[in-house]
Amino acid sequence: MCVTCGCSDDGEIKITNLETDEAEHNHTHTLPDGTVITHSHSHIEAPQIHAKIHNTTISIEQDILAKNNLLAAQNRGWFKGRNILALNLMSSPGAGKTTLLTRTINDLKHQLSISVIEGDQETANDAKKIKETGSKVIQINTGTGCHLDASMIDRGLQQLNPPLNSVVMIENVGNLVCPALFDLGEQAKVVILSVTEGEDKPLKYPHIFRASDIMILTKIDLLPYVDFDVQKCIEYAKKVNPQIQIFQVSATTGTGLDNWYAWLTLSS
Repeated sequence: MCVTCGCSDDGEIKITNLETDEAEHNHTHTLPDGTVITHSHSHIEAPQIHAKIHNTTISIEQDILAKNNLLAAQNRGWFKGRNILALNLMSSPGAGKTTLLTRTINDLKHQLSISVIEGDQETANDAKKIKETGSKVIQINTGTGCHLDASMIDRGLQQLNPPLNSVVMIENVGNLVCPALFDLGEQAKVVILSVTEGEDKPLKYPHIFRASDIMILTKIDLLPYVDFDVQKCIEYAKKVNPQIQIFQVSATTGTGLDNWYAWLTLSS
C-alpha cells in the first residue's frame, strides 16, 4: 500500500494558481483532530512508515486512511452545500484524461461551469492546457507522491473557489493503484482506460475498477490499429464491478461523447 511503500520520502507539495502564477509551498497542515502533519507526500512524514511489525503497519495504514476519510467527508459536505458535482478522474499516464477533459470543457462550456484541479508529480503542463479552455484551474504537484489526498483537495479548493451549482473535475496523478485508495470527497470516481493499454487492466488492477462508478474507454478511434478486445474488456470490468457504467469514446473524433455528456449533465 502507498503509505508503507516509501514513495513519500523527501517529497514536497506545491499548489499553483494558474490565474496568478502564485505557488504555495506549505509543508504542514492541521488535521481535524488537531494533529499537525508535515507534508513529505500527501499526509504524513515517511521515515517511520516502514514498520517491521505487521500489526503496527496495519495500524498506521488504518490511522492514515481514517484521518483522510474524515477530511474527505468535510470536502463532500462542502461540495454538497454549494451544489457542486465533484468527480475524481483516475487512469494510468497517457490514457487521455487531459484530452478528454479539455474536449468536455470546450463542448459543454455554454451548459456547465467546469473548474479543474490538476494533479501531477511535476510541471503545470496539463493545467496550462486546461487554462486555454477558459476554465478555472489549480495545479497540485505532489513531488514524489503518487496520488492526491483529501487535504490537498481542501487546500486546492481554497484557491480554486469554484462557483455554486458547478462541476469540479479532479484529474488525479497518473496511477492505477494508489489513487483508488484515497477518498477525496468526490461524488463519483471515474476510471479512464485507453484501448492502447490492453483489455486485461480491470483484472490486473481490480481495486480501481471496483471503486469506480464510471469507466470511460478512450481512443476507440484507434481500434483498427491495435490488438484490443472491447467485449473482453467490458466483461472483465463487469466481473470486477457489476455496477460500473461504461462509456466508449474518442475525444479526437467525438464518437460516444454524447452519452458521457448526457450523464454529466444529468448528474450535475
